[in-house]
Amino acid sequence: MKIFFLFTFSTFLLSAFEQAAASAHYDKILTHSRIRARDQGPNVCALQQVMGTKKKYFSTCRNWYQGAICGKKATVLYECCPGYMKMDGTRGCPAVAPIDHVYGTLGIVGATSTQQYSDMSKLREEIEGRGSFTFFAPSNEAWEQLNSEIHRNLVDNVNIELYNALHHHMVNKRMLTKDLKNGMTLVSMYNDQKLLINHYPNGVVTVNCARIIHGNQIATNGVVHVIDRVLTAVGNTIQDFIEVEDDLSSLRAAAITSDVLDILGRPGHYTLFAPTNEAFERLPRGVLERIMGDKVASEALVKFHILNTLQCSEAITGGAVYETLEGNTLEVGCDGESLTVNGVKMVKRKDIVTSNGVIHLIDEVIIPDSAKQVIELGGAQQTTFTDLVAQLGLASSLRPEGQYTLLAPLNGAFSDDTLRMDQRLLKTILQNHIIKVKVGLNELYNGQELETIGGKLLRVFVYRTAVCVENSCMVRGSKEGRNGFIHIFRQIINPAEKTLHEMLRNDKRFSVFLSLVKAAGLDDVLSRPGEWTLFVPTNDAFKGLTDDDKDILIRDKNALRNILLYHLTQGVFIGSGFEPGVTNILKTIQGGKLYLKTVNDTLLVNELKSRESDLMATNGVIHVIDKLLYPADLPVGNDQLLTILKKLIKYIQIKFVRDSTFKEIPLTFYSKSILNTS
Repeated sequence: MKIFFLFTFSTFLLSAFEQAAASAHYDKILTHSRIRARDQGPNVCALQQVMGTKKKYFSTCRNWYQGAICGKKATVLYECCPGYMKMDGTRGCPAVAPIDHVYGTLGIVGATSTQQYSDMSKLREEIEGRGSFTFFAPSNEAWEQLNSEIHRNLVDNVNIELYNALHHHMVNKRMLTKDLKNGMTLVSMYNDQKLLINHYPNGVVTVNCARIIHGNQIATNGVVHVIDRVLTAVGNTIQDFIEVEDDLSSLRAAAITSDVLDILGRPGHYTLFAPTNEAFERLPRGVLERIMGDKVASEALVKFHILNTLQCSEAITGGAVYETLEGNTLEVGCDGESLTVNGVKMVKRKDIVTSNGVIHLIDEVIIPDSAKQVIELGGAQQTTFTDLVAQLGLASSLRPEGQYTLLAPLNGAFSDDTLRMDQRLLKTILQNHIIKVKVGLNELYNGQELETIGGKLLRVFVYRTAVCVENSCMVRGSKEGRNGFIHIFRQIINPAEKTLHEMLRNDKRFSVFLSLVKAAGLDDVLSRPGEWTLFVPTNDAFKGLTDDDKDILIRDKNALRNILLYHLTQGVFIGSGFEPGVTNILKTIQGGKLYLKTVNDTLLVNELKSRESDLMATNGVIHVIDKLLYPADLPVGNDQLLTILKKLIKYIQIKFVRDSTFKEIPLTFYSKSILNTS
């Protein structure tokens, strides 16, 4: 009768506990593991075991579908869910594990070494008796991995050292995984020592960074959780550890200089990636001296190594991004048994648990952008630019106390011809990519002018999905350093030197178009200050146009102006500033509409390819086309003019409405432009 009562009572307890645990991460992951194994029978859980190790996890969806944990292949195992057991001749795990006192439960969950040590240390009587305990029981493998000297000292003094050590693994009340809240601190039964609990979204629960590998094994007088390592006492803060650890003297000096060390002595849940002295010695001497001599930079450096969350190594089963005290983020991940920071294996020693967090020793110093000089912000795709800046002596002009903005073209923007240029000319080009002030991306606005260290003024153009400076547009990757910003650009920036009219006059390809501009009285429009986008047909667009045809066009000034001003829009529109594949509608000065879009880095104007785009002028931009543009909805009422236009324009059907005339376009649009720019 007693056995039947215990069996029924344990079934009731487990059912009640499972319902109550529905909101806890561990229990949610366990529920998913049950669902994945439902074809194996009742109460079976699916686990993943990292190949080559004994590590097993109730996995998140991400790890499950990747078939890997920490980048290593994981095999699928099917085991009885915690609290259940197999029965001969039946599928799955239909039986509830027998319920016993804590001592007996240690044997049920396979923690036989902890059970044996409980017997040796005279703890057995206590955990067989009355009470409500939580026992975080080290697995057999955990005892085997314990430092041999510590292990020997415990076994040699079972009545005091071993007894106290086991008491340190116990709490004087029952705590299921649902009760183990992230960031909570429990008081152990040894000398009121702290046990730091972390309950992570991936279902991992840790106690002083030891992972619960088998949780919620109910006992008549409490609960047993099997953990993967033996717990050691936690007394000191992170600050205390840094102050006495000889291998962290360089970090200690930086933390003192920056006034960050005191933060690590306060209550909290920190993670410190602590660079060793050897890591600091690897830094170039000039870099280290500059940072240590700059309180703002040294503070940024130290804070960049600190997370305001406690990340135990056993909880990291894949990459995740965490915010540092410096304000920017680190990606913390794993590769097999190794922790990685920003994708690099650099952790030498893991999980030094303190009363206010955890320390991982690393063999690299991670310098945040905010502690770097602006020239140091260039990445792998900007090495041509940064190397040239150094080689041509411009890096030395970027003073640490100054404020600058680098407009860094991608490596591919530098052609062989550019790199073979005379060094004086190349230096001038580079000077046009260094702004005399510090300007962030969110400080740039349309129409802004930026002065370079070479004295040039560069114009800023802001579009719906792009920010451009002169002919070149930004790509993602802007960074802020100690003395400036770096913005990344697709192409070398070519500051405008000539007006639209001067550019037409100096390029023989545009001689016919320019003669028509002159005949229409529009020279002045293209010569004065303004902001225009001009679509210029080359002479090829006028093939077949005779002198007589040209005379007919010129005599009808209204017609000529309508045609030419259909090629001109108010505003500067850079081809690479358009959102790819999306049609952009521009209203021309003539009144009609132009339809522009970029496809495969080619600008299309009314579906006609631009042969060359983004030729910058001081008063606008030119896009070169090889066809004359004409508004499809504008009728022609003159037979002679219709014949001429049909010679030149074959890609659309021109409407003919007899006796219709072209509207007169006064130059008032031009006077407004002058007024706006003066």
